Amino acid sequence: MSISSQYDPSTVEDKWYQYWLDNKYFHATPKSGKEAYTIVIPPPNVTGVLHMGHMLNNTIQDVLIRKARMEGKEACWLPGTDHASIATEAKVVKMLREKGIKKSDLSREEFMKYSWEWKEKYGGIILEQLKKLGASCDWDRTSFTMDPAYHDAVIRTFVDLYNKGYIYRGLRMINWDCEAQTTISNEEVIYNEDGEKSILYSVKYQVKDSDEFVTIATQRPETIMGDTGIAVNPKDDRFKHLIGKKALVPFINREIPIIGDDYVELDFGTGCLKVTPAHDQNDYEIGLRHNLEVVDTINLDGTLNEKCEIDKFVGQDRFKVREMIIKDLREGGLLVGEEEFVTKIGRSERTNTVVEPKLSLQWFIKMKEISRKAHKAVMDDEIKLYPSKFKNTYNHWMENVRDWCISRQLWWGQRIPAYYYGDGEEDFVVAESIEEAVALAKEKSENESLTEKDLTQDPDVLDTWASSNIWPIAPFDGFNDKYFDKESGKIDKSSNPELDFFYPSDTLVTAPEILFFWVARMIIAGYEYLDEKPFQNVYLTGIVRDKLRRKMSKSLGNSPDPLELIKQYGADGIRTGMLFSSPAGNDLLFDEKLCEQGRNFSNKIWNAFRLVNGWETSNDAQPAINKQAVEWFENRFNKALNELEDHFSKFRMSDALMTVYKLVWNDFCSWYLEWVKPPYQKPIDQTTNEQTVQLFEQVLRVLHPFMPFITEELWHQFADRDDSEALVVTSWPQAKSFSDDILKEADLLFEITSGVRNIRNSKGISPKENLELVTASDINNISTSLEKLANVSYRNSGDKPENSFSFVISADEFFIPATENVDMESEKKKLEEELNYTKGFLQSVTKKLANERFVNGAPEQVVANERKKLADAEAKIKTLKESLEKLV
Repeated sequence: MSISSQYDPSTVEDKWYQYWLDNKYFHATPKSGKEAYTIVIPPPNVTGVLHMGHMLNNTIQDVLIRKARMEGKEACWLPGTDHASIATEAKVVKMLREKGIKKSDLSREEFMKYSWEWKEKYGGIILEQLKKLGASCDWDRTSFTMDPAYHDAVIRTFVDLYNKGYIYRGLRMINWDCEAQTTISNEEVIYNEDGEKSILYSVKYQVKDSDEFVTIATQRPETIMGDTGIAVNPKDDRFKHLIGKKALVPFINREIPIIGDDYVELDFGTGCLKVTPAHDQNDYEIGLRHNLEVVDTINLDGTLNEKCEIDKFVGQDRFKVREMIIKDLREGGLLVGEEEFVTKIGRSERTNTVVEPKLSLQWFIKMKEISRKAHKAVMDDEIKLYPSKFKNTYNHWMENVRDWCISRQLWWGQRIPAYYYGDGEEDFVVAESIEEAVALAKEKSENESLTEKDLTQDPDVLDTWASSNIWPIAPFDGFNDKYFDKESGKIDKSSNPELDFFYPSDTLVTAPEILFFWVARMIIAGYEYLDEKPFQNVYLTGIVRDKLRRKMSKSLGNSPDPLELIKQYGADGIRTGMLFSSPAGNDLLFDEKLCEQGRNFSNKIWNAFRLVNGWETSNDAQPAINKQAVEWFENRFNKALNELEDHFSKFRMSDALMTVYKLVWNDFCSWYLEWVKPPYQKPIDQTTNEQTVQLFEQVLRVLHPFMPFITEELWHQFADRDDSEALVVTSWPQAKSFSDDILKEADLLFEITSGVRNIRNSKGISPKENLELVTASDINNISTSLEKLANVSYRNSGDKPENSFSFVISADEFFIPATENVDMESEKKKLEEELNYTKGFLQSVTKKLANERFVNGAPEQVVANERKKLADAEAKIKTLKESLEKLV
């Protein structure tokens, strides 16, 4: 069979991916007596397209699932997408705007129709892109968090948690995204790592019926009109005489009490704190303690409302008002200071707009009690985090967990199943369907005349993370009536064959930034509904950054198109390129040269196959050196396989790849094939040829999880194989014992060969010229192999040849007598010039160290560096003198 001189991924990748799909190698079903291995994909947003973070994350998942499949496990990699409430609704609103349609002009049903149309058109793009990467997901199981069954499961969990007393409705301070027009959770508020520039304004407030003023420092002067108190520390001698008096809010002259509260720090700021309960969490809590009025001056869109009492501010954006009020304060003599400083400002993860704290009636989950088992599971290593450093982060979050606001003011998502039948705060019921709601409402209100028309469903939807938290359970139909007991709120896993077989999953691969958004909440759901962890291990990848350590983004123009990279370097090249430098939990510094290295690796493997495939064979007996080579590589392979298994067990994916890379590039291609390959245009013995093919096939097996396309191609190039023999389902090699003695002997062979080659290179001696190698060491066991690999004639002798070059390995000296092709006078001249230069360098360093002022005055490390230079120069002079002596 003819094979091209260069590997062309474009002719290979689509062919084999379709072959794998056609034969359903990726599909998993429960099988008696077989071990399951499950991975659930972190479902990308339905709005998403493939980026470098997806490439890294899904490459790691595919490596793990392909290895498990080859190990004979029933490997199930569950794919799917998340409905992503905020992101998707923003996309749909933008699409409608481009058509001249406002969301406010549509009914909820009309908007949802447009949303589903958008999802059907664009929602599957990222999954198709993952196929180009080689992702071996069980595509028959593809789930979507708004699929009917999944939707019903989410609603069921809400009702269940409400009935258990975990979910409640309450007026609380929440984070409001003024652009997306919705609440967001604390975890969805992000902060710039380096902080942001801001200004601290010092403003005077007059004490009522007095000429006295107090000075307040604030970052947010636009909220002054919402102030309902001034707080001072009751132990502060400067201000305690003011406690109980009134102050006047600038411009509007509202009387507000001056109160004493220990929250105010004595040594922070001016010692006086403006209290704005409607617009700050801490202020709200102070307000509750002192029964202060709540004046909400900011609308949902971030503009000021009539409650600010200043007409010109009404309808203006909060940041525009900040500029206006600062001007007014300055002109009125009330602004007494402005100080620039760097602080952390909360922004919405989705829209990047500055988050507005607001009081709002929302739905919450009580987190403290429900999260106890999930906290303990990670701290006791029942669930292991890799790297383990994230246990501390997880512990801190769990110890300080707050109630989770789960309602969002959107239309796209699972609508909250609460139904209102009156105007009272408690005039509502929570039910899975309108029919159940009517029955519950009749009972609660004691009004049998209520009908569906009398009930109004809550308009809000659930936070996206309140649906993806059941991702390891719902796609296996865990919340179906057949398996879910409403009375206990538990799932009977034993009655669900799929869930019983595939749950808990084995490894979750995800990013550290969603450790709490998603991972912790899946663990909570796992223990709540199955009394069991949802996965065994959590592998946390780093962030993909560019080589300048910047986070990749479209705005910076430093984020390459993954599909273009695949076209240029091949999927296998990209997969290995991504893994070459991706230690768990640490950021990956992406450089396109890594992909080039991956492509070069593919070409190296391809050319190795072309070499082996091109050999003619003979019936001659196997030479002893070939037998020695085969024995060595078998042992080297087993040692590498043991190392590989150790790396996999510790989720050291980059190290695992490097073990295979070195085994292939260095051991197999650079040493083994050179060792056994026949002379030019000569045949190789049949035994060595067969053994080499077998060894190559073993190499392809351990390479396959990392580089599935080229390995499947070469696997079939070696032999005609039926569908049951495809590499994707071929058995993974079993790690065996190996001989250190055989490996050490070969290491000596390679070191000597490298020593000879170094002398050839430095002296300009052709590789084709046979050289004599003289040593007193006993290397008879490897001498024949050495003579072939290094092109030398070996002589065992204790005599030091004249006019020779030498090198030392483990105290044993090896000599190569100079041939007539070497200009000895020129070599002596080079050594003498280098010796004279080094002597001069030594003299200058000695002089510097003889200077007491330098030694006593310079930093300790600088002096130590100079002393090291002295020692290095002395050692080099000794080596150069010895080399000159050998040339005499």
